Amino acid sequence: MTIENPKRVAIIGSQGVPPQYGGFETLVDNIITHRRPGVEYTVFCSRPDMDTISGHSELSSYKGCKLQYISLRAHGVMSVPYDILSMIKAIRGYDAILILGVSGCVFLPVFKMLSKAKTIVNIDGLEHLRDKWKPAAKRFLKFSLGCCIRWADAIISDNKGIQDYVKEHYGRDAHLIAYGGDHSLRPINEQRQQAMLDYYSIKRQEYDLSICRIEPENNCHITLEAYSSTETQLVFVGNWNHSDYSRNLYEKYKHKKNIHLLRAIYDPDVLYTLRNNARRYVHGHRSGGTNPSLVEAMFFNMPILAFDVIYNRETTHGNAYYFNDSESLRKLIISEGLDGHAATESARSEYAWKKIASEYESLY
Repeated sequence: MTIENPKRVAIIGSQGVPPQYGGFETLVDNIITHRRPGVEYTVFCSRPDMDTISGHSELSSYKGCKLQYISLRAHGVMSVPYDILSMIKAIRGYDAILILGVSGCVFLPVFKMLSKAKTIVNIDGLEHLRDKWKPAAKRFLKFSLGCCIRWADAIISDNKGIQDYVKEHYGRDAHLIAYGGDHSLRPINEQRQQAMLDYYSIKRQEYDLSICRIEPENNCHITLEAYSSTETQLVFVGNWNHSDYSRNLYEKYKHKKNIHLLRAIYDPDVLYTLRNNARRYVHGHRSGGTNPSLVEAMFFNMPILAFDVIYNRETTHGNAYYFNDSESLRKLIISEGLDGHAATESARSEYAWKKIASEYESLY
């Protein structure tokens, strides 16, 4: 069926598709997967040779959507010129622009003067409040967020805690649209799952699981300290060679018999298997709004042990067990009778991608 006047939408700010890693890439993939007739997407992507992790070649289209490549990296400090150049290329020919993150929103006032497209910005986490950034970067990110709040036609928050922050500090209403997680469910038979567990020398329902970037703000040190004082098995997946912080933790805990430190895993089948066979999930993030790894874990009927901040409470709708230091986490680890069904029920109702894609399309 041909739509006479399709809505032309550009998506800016992600690494691109097909997704290799990252929440925004997964978001884009699922938005275009569940798009309705009458919406035509163009996704701006970083050229594959700009990214050391990317394993795919340059494509002209993906799932029926056009791809346009930018010869810059999409992450770190280069995300600013990457987003701005993408916005320049999207000045003409689109009815709406979906911008993911605020890095390039310093250009938004100029874009609005040159383009008639509706601008919609997913502000992600409150980047200017994160410990990982130096003071100058924090000031820039706060200024860029201010430009977004002032000039965007619509603002999206994926977490009520951030929605409340925008209202309190800027007096503006943001649309609350969640992040999805049902993409993490996969049809993998028991035999394949067992083979993967055997590969990592772990046993079904005999380990707890944590998956994250190994950074101080994800409280990896708290998680490891707590488990090292118990006999409970922990499988911890992350980028252990990323920084002095991650390398020091790896060296400190790699010989602990109950702690299994696995290098970063991007294979969705392996991630599914690890989640599907874990007893409990540990989420130590203290910033960033809604964390994709937490939403994904909520679909697996396992108790969630989450660091006690407003973002995690909002994401889990109170259906988790919360800690604020290694001792309170240790007490949860040795507790019996923890239940994950309530968290999974809320995930199924709130975090389905078909519903979320429709909510995005309602703003175009």
